[in-house]
Amino acid sequence: MFLTAFWIVLLGCLNWCHPAPTVAPTDSPVDQDLAEEYLSQYYGDVGLRNSTVRTLIRSNFTEDLESMQSFFGLEVTGVLNNETLEVMKAPRCGVSDISRYAHFYGKPRWRKTAITYRITQYTRDLSQREVDSTIAKAFQIYSDVIPLDFKQIYSGTADIIILFKGGYHGDFYPFDGPNGVLAHANSPGDGQGGDTHFDDDENWTLTQRGVNLLLVAAHEFGHALGLDHSRDRRALMFPTYQYVNTNGYRLPDDDRRGVQALYGSRTPQPKPGPRPKPTPRPAPEPEEPEEPEDSNPRGDQCSRDLVFDAATSIRGDLYFFKNGHYWRKSTSFQGLRLIKVSTKWSGINQVDAAYEVPYKDVVYLFEGRQYWAIKASTKTKVAGYPKRITFLGLPSSVSKVDAAVYDSTTRKTLIFVNRQYWSYDEARNQMDSGYPRSISQNFPGIGSKVDAAFANAGYFYFSNGPRQSEYYMPYKRVVRVLLNYGWLNCY
Repeated sequence: MFLTAFWIVLLGCLNWCHPAPTVAPTDSPVDQDLAEEYLSQYYGDVGLRNSTVRTLIRSNFTEDLESMQSFFGLEVTGVLNNETLEVMKAPRCGVSDISRYAHFYGKPRWRKTAITYRITQYTRDLSQREVDSTIAKAFQIYSDVIPLDFKQIYSGTADIIILFKGGYHGDFYPFDGPNGVLAHANSPGDGQGGDTHFDDDENWTLTQRGVNLLLVAAHEFGHALGLDHSRDRRALMFPTYQYVNTNGYRLPDDDRRGVQALYGSRTPQPKPGPRPKPTPRPAPEPEEPEEPEDSNPRGDQCSRDLVFDAATSIRGDLYFFKNGHYWRKSTSFQGLRLIKVSTKWSGINQVDAAYEVPYKDVVYLFEGRQYWAIKASTKTKVAGYPKRITFLGLPSSVSKVDAAVYDSTTRKTLIFVNRQYWSYDEARNQMDSGYPRSISQNFPGIGSKVDAAFANAGYFYFSNGPRQSEYYMPYKRVVRVLLNYGWLNCY
């Protein structure tokens, strides 16, 4: 049986604080041993992480260390330093961090649609009625989106046994007192499969104070249904506990996709009543022609040294350009497609920069001293292009644009060239006065040059070489530092 999810509060400011500057590396053999064991357990081969024999001296130590630093928002140095060691020594979950939404090895799942559960020991912090109601709500979060039904029984053997107890509680994983390990759960299966244990030394509540039972229970039941941890910080299955408002709480998209990949979607039952009057169908949006996939893709998709030529969103999908090709990461299909630029848009061979203006339904692609407009809804070139980049107001001394990104809150496009940037007003179709300005002075923390830039889910992503800064524009601060290849399904 695979025991999962020691879900804990990571002490300190792992989720909220800006990464500190790089500190001196450590030379302690004890620290080196700790780091090798940590990386072997949490960043090694997922299929081997439950093995009783692990190789502690790993040939890809630097690669795994960079993955760990990227995951926790540390500066990605590949060097073991005190800042990284502090995170390694903090209490944490016992499951690997190398997933987005993910399933356990072998994809275990329940093979029936009616699952029973029984609470054998209750917490002293809440009434029995409050616990029963909260546990039922946590299961309903999943039954709302997948075709499984959960029923509480009060005697006999249930599929999932739930208990609250501190310290040693009958398995090989004793709890560690308050403010550490919150709970753990088994993956689906016979016997103890799905069993879920909560540390009764915690202060269980139904509010923001203490530890919110609904959020922890819903997370643990995700493991009991077969979900592994997610790298999406907005996901319920992200490894660290963070309180969110539970009024009307629904399963976040990342978790919903993960659990529906195992069990399918629940078909809504129609409510009885009179038939609605037929309404005219809107005119269908023109279908995008099928993209020809490159039959002989070249490139370094999963190289830690991957540098993007350009990146942009197009109607919710992400496009990453490299050496005359682009990877398309779509919400409508799994995996990635590698497409040759000139095959998709004849006359464009190499994309140096790209950006989308959604309200105009247009994407701009730059190559050298000229640029094209692409209609976003159909992915077809707009008549009247290419145009010279001087048409935008850039000086004639600029031979190419390094990166560009549109800010929907200001309706301005930031255009990066060498160590400077310009601001272009999309509403007035002209360059703002007072530019160019220094990148490093106006965007602290991202470096002095931008190779590629794009916006996604409320954040801006600025790439400088293989490293990428996740930037929150309202606060003008870097949230975390990543590696480019992390977007290309390489974890």
